[in-house]
Amino acid sequence: MAKYVFVTGGVVSSLGKGITAASLGVLLKKRGFRVSIIKLDPYLNVDAGTMNPFQHGEVFVTDDGAETDLDLGHYERFIDESLSADNNVTTGKIYSSVICKERRGDYLGGTVQVIPHITNEIQERILRAGENRDVVIAEIGGTVGDIEGQPFFEAIRQMATRVGRENVAYCHVTLVPWLEAARELKTKPTQHSVQELRRIGILPQILVCRSHYRIEDSMRDKMALFCNVSPDAVIEALDEPTIYKVPLSLFEQKFDTLVLKALSLVSPREPDLADWQRVVDRFCAPSGEVEIALVGKYTNHKDAYLSVTEALYHAGIFHDARVKIRSVESEDIEEKGAKAVLSGVQGILVPGGFGSRGIEGKIAAARYARENKIPYFGLCLGMQVAVVEFARHVCGLPGANSSEIDPGCTSPVIHLMEDQTHISDKGGTMRLGAYPCDLVPGTKAAAAYGEERICERHRHRYELNNDYLKRLEEKGMTIAGVYREKNLAEIVELPDHPWYMGVQFHPEFRSRPVKPHPLFCGFIGAAVKMSETNARRENG
Repeated sequence: MAKYVFVTGGVVSSLGKGITAASLGVLLKKRGFRVSIIKLDPYLNVDAGTMNPFQHGEVFVTDDGAETDLDLGHYERFIDESLSADNNVTTGKIYSSVICKERRGDYLGGTVQVIPHITNEIQERILRAGENRDVVIAEIGGTVGDIEGQPFFEAIRQMATRVGRENVAYCHVTLVPWLEAARELKTKPTQHSVQELRRIGILPQILVCRSHYRIEDSMRDKMALFCNVSPDAVIEALDEPTIYKVPLSLFEQKFDTLVLKALSLVSPREPDLADWQRVVDRFCAPSGEVEIALVGKYTNHKDAYLSVTEALYHAGIFHDARVKIRSVESEDIEEKGAKAVLSGVQGILVPGGFGSRGIEGKIAAARYARENKIPYFGLCLGMQVAVVEFARHVCGLPGANSSEIDPGCTSPVIHLMEDQTHISDKGGTMRLGAYPCDLVPGTKAAAAYGEERICERHRHRYELNNDYLKRLEEKGMTIAGVYREKNLAEIVELPDHPWYMGVQFHPEFRSRPVKPHPLFCGFIGAAVKMSETNARRENG
C-alpha cells in the first residue's frame, strides 16, 4: 500500500510548496522509491486551460492532453516522469464529478454534502494517484485558513484514519519574515499558521521555513516548542540561486530522512545526487554566456512562459553557458522596430500564444532572425508566424497577410481545418496532448533528436495549410517533421540558416535539468557558436 505525504502552506502564497514537494520527490526517487506527485487546487475552474496567463501563469500540458497547473511542470522536471490528468485535482473537477453522480442517482436519493461526499471524492483522487506507487506526495494549493481550501484540508485530515496514521505524514511550508524595524526574524506567523492547522485536526510533523536569513538554533527551538515538532524537524529553506539547488539543501538537512521516519519506511539505498550537483555547479559558474530574446505578449508575468525559460536554462547548463533572457513584448517591436528591440541577442525564441494581439511584432522578429542569420526557435504560434513571414516576404503568397490566423480569411497560410473538431476528443477544437511526428532524414531536427519518430505535446487550434507546402519548399523551407495520420506539418526549418526552426508542438514540456530537450540544446548550441564567432570578430 502507498504512503502519503501532504504538503500544506501557511502565512502567504507562493512560498514554494511545489518546489518543496518536487524536491522531496527527487530525494525519494533517488532512494529507490516509486513516487507520484499530485496537486490539489481549491479553485473552481475545472482545469487551468481557460485561465489568463497574467493571473495564473502558464498552462502545463500532459501527454493525455490535460491542461494543468504549472506546478505539474515542476514535478515532471524534478522527478523525470510523465504525469497525467489524475495528478491535478481542482474543486471544479470534484464538484462536477459529485454532481454527475447525484444526477445519475448514485447516492440513492441521499442528501449530498461536503462531508462525506466531497471529501470522499477528494480522497478517491488521492488514492488513485497512489496505485502502483510507494509514496504519493500531495500538495494542497492555497494557504491554510482559506475558505475554498477547507474541504481539501478536511479530506487529508481524514486520510490518516482511512489509510492508517503510520502511512501519512504532514509537512507544512511557512514563512519566517524579517522585520526590518526590529532587525530580527519573527516566528509568530508560523505559530499562528500551525495553530490553524491544529484547529482543523492536522498535526504537522515537519516545518519547512522560508526565510531570507539563516534561522538560528534558538529560533528553531522556539518554533519546535510552540508548533509541537522536534527541533531537527524545523527545516530552513533559504532563497537559492536556482530552484535546482533546493533538493541538495533539503537533503543536507535530512528532510527525506525525516519523512521516511514519519512514514516508517526503510530506504533501499542512499541517494546519489551527483547529477543534480553538476546542474547546480554549471548554472552557478558557467564558462560562457548567451543572450536570448523571448518575444511574447505575456512577458510581464514571470510564470507565463515558465517551462520555456526553464528549458532554455537546461540547455544552457548542457552547453556550460549562462542563458540571459531578454523578455520582449511583441507589441514593442511593432512600435519601435525589430532592430531597435532585438539588436545584440544571439538567439530569438517566439513561444506559443493565442489571439491576434502582437502577431505583427512576432512576424517581424522572425524576419529579423532570418535575414540576419540569428538562431531562431519558434514554438507553436512561433512556428506559425515564421511560416507566415516566409510566405509573405520570400514567397509572396496570398493568404499571408495580417489576418493569417483569422478563420474568416480566405485561403490563409495558417488555418483552422474543416475537420479540426474531429482530430481529438481531448480539447474540442484544439489539438491537445502527445502526438507522434516522423522526422525527415538529413534535417537539423533529425540530427538533434537522433531518432526517426518522436512524440511531443501539443496545445493549439491552427495548422499549416497543406495547399502552400509545395510553394514553401520551392523557396527553400524544409518540412522536417510530419504527423502522418493527418498529414500535418510539425516541424519547419531553413537549411541555409545556422539554426532556424519552428515546431508545432511544445518541446519545453519535456525538458529536464538533467536531461535537456534536444531541440533546445541545438538552439542554444547555435547561439553559443554565434556568440563565440562574434567575440573572435571583435578581438580581431
